Amino acid sequence: MADSSKLIQENIMRNMAEGVMSIGFNGVINYVNPIAVTTLGLPEDCVGKKFAECFFDSIDNDEFTQMVLDAVYDRTRSHEGIVPYIRGNITLQLRVVTSFLQEMGEKVGIIVVFSDLSELMDLRDAVKSMEKIRALNSQLELRNSLLSETFGRFLSDDIVRQLLDTPDGLRLGGKKKELTVMMSDLRGFTAMSERMDPEDLITMLNHYLGEMTDAIQSKEGTIIEFMGDGIFAIFGAPLDNESHAADAVAAALDMQSRMEAINKWNIERDYPILEMGIGINTGEVIVGNIGSEKRTKYGVVGSNVNLTGRVESYTINGQILISGSTKESILSDMSIAKEIVVHPKGVKGDMKLYQVVGIGEPYNLFIDVKSTLPDKLDKTIPVTFYIVEGKHGEKKSHYGGITALGQDMAVIETEAELNVYDNMQLEAGGELYCKVMEKNDSGYLIHFTSVPSGYKQWKDYFVGK
Repeated sequence: MADSSKLIQENIMRNMAEGVMSIGFNGVINYVNPIAVTTLGLPEDCVGKKFAECFFDSIDNDEFTQMVLDAVYDRTRSHEGIVPYIRGNITLQLRVVTSFLQEMGEKVGIIVVFSDLSELMDLRDAVKSMEKIRALNSQLELRNSLLSETFGRFLSDDIVRQLLDTPDGLRLGGKKKELTVMMSDLRGFTAMSERMDPEDLITMLNHYLGEMTDAIQSKEGTIIEFMGDGIFAIFGAPLDNESHAADAVAAALDMQSRMEAINKWNIERDYPILEMGIGINTGEVIVGNIGSEKRTKYGVVGSNVNLTGRVESYTINGQILISGSTKESILSDMSIAKEIVVHPKGVKGDMKLYQVVGIGEPYNLFIDVKSTLPDKLDKTIPVTFYIVEGKHGEKKSHYGGITALGQDMAVIETEAELNVYDNMQLEAGGELYCKVMEKNDSGYLIHFTSVPSGYKQWKDYFVGK
């Protein structure tokens, strides 16, 4: 695929009406297209030679040479200008634009794109001038398209446009801005990845992420990064958008509605069923280019980003939970399945979250909430469990008994004190991860978040087929 993409890029550059030359920071010419060879009068074997070797003998073209050298040595910005270039007894007027050549996010050289404006400057006929301008604009779009293809596999279209069109687009730094942050995560993906063939796992994950990307970007969202199976996205930047909170909720509903088709696709290929939780929060953050000159990313930081992660951690399969600040920012009617009160770390006092299942005009998106209550068992199943804090469980064992069991829920009786939204690990055919949903007279209702491969055999042993 990489070779195919490279051939496409080279074919575009070869057929451009503008001259294109790429030069590494070591001063070696890596590529010139046919127009560049003709316009500059270069020897055909110039590729692989030092730029200085090919141009320093021509003192008449110092302005062109100096602009290229400035671009090579000044790695903080691109360069643009119109300079004379003498080829034989002809003086050309070249419009020269430089951009950075990047590999894996690191600047490795420059791309020099130039066009001959000699005819344009001599033209008196307005129609011919406009035709020439349109042709130049078309070639400029091709150049930007080529650069966008380089960036586009790593960044969203909005970020690419900002980097290409804004003079300070690549400058390090950020600004405070109120926007909406979304985080999603697949339930039990870590255990799933240990059981699946790596190639199948990546195929399944890429299909899932492709659908989620479409849903987010169709609602003006910007994906900051994929965190394994998780997605970190923002709404309201880099492009201003007053409806960012509503757009984020609409995107989340679209994402959850696509899961049925995704799982149908998975079943056809003997892949496991995927279930996702989404957390959304609105607030002030710092957004911009973060990193160093060697490695930069468009990102967002701040306490509200961390709080979004907390909100997402309370979700179970198929849920969308939003914070109060997000709810207050939305003018559209919303369908709220339930409200929950949580106590996130780093937040003083209680925090109320809302499970959203629909949003009205202009989106009109709604999802079904499926819940299968557990059936009471004839005989209690004894279990050992641990309270999970973060990614690690306690060393202390707790004991209890499962009195009711469903497809993805159970009721457990125990003398241990559990809190709503505690994460648990049960020994049930392997490491069965659960979340405490509520406490009632029968015990604690728990929801499965990751089921081990041996769970079915364990269940059949205690309950029967």
